[in-house]
Amino acid sequence: MIETLSLALGSSWASGLNLYAALSVMGLLQYFDKIRLPESMAVIGEPVVIAVALFFYCIEFFADKIPLVDSLWDGLQGFVKIPAGAVLAAGSVYDVAPEYMLIAGLGGLGVAASSHLSNASMRLAVNASPEPVSNIAASAGKDLTTVAGIWSAINYPWFFIAAFILWCTALIIFWKKLSRKVSNYKQEN
Repeated sequence: MIETLSLALGSSWASGLNLYAALSVMGLLQYFDKIRLPESMAVIGEPVVIAVALFFYCIEFFADKIPLVDSLWDGLQGFVKIPAGAVLAAGSVYDVAPEYMLIAGLGGLGVAASSHLSNASMRLAVNASPEPVSNIAASAGKDLTTVAGIWSAINYPWFFIAAFILWCTALIIFWKKLSRKVSNYKQEN
């Protein structure tokens, strides 16, 4: 049960950050028999799926390092990453009643949207800095976070769920502070 929850949360969360890195990691681990994904997700370990995921990861890797191109990429990829997070979450719970698959998919949609929008907004803030180092560092950090998140969701589910709860808490605090600043700014002007 905890493994299924961790895989559903982890795959949808990682999808919102970097779908192609997440699919590549899960696919390679499945292909080399390091993990066993649920039957409904086993296709991720097929060589053609891995190749396509790695191809798009390479495109994202370079697009993500260029200021403003990364934001354009994020904007376009939101239409892919967020629904993919829903599909991955639903696929994680393949052996339950259909209504629970739908609930998992809707939850995955929300998780993927939260991680994607948080990442995209953070990248917009990073793009405001004139030097390229922070953009490259943010992109590399996102890639490493995605791989580490998928790895821990699969291998250390309790750890991942604890980290996920901390991430949700930090996200809520961040958005509350941001909304207060925006509200104060509007009142002053």
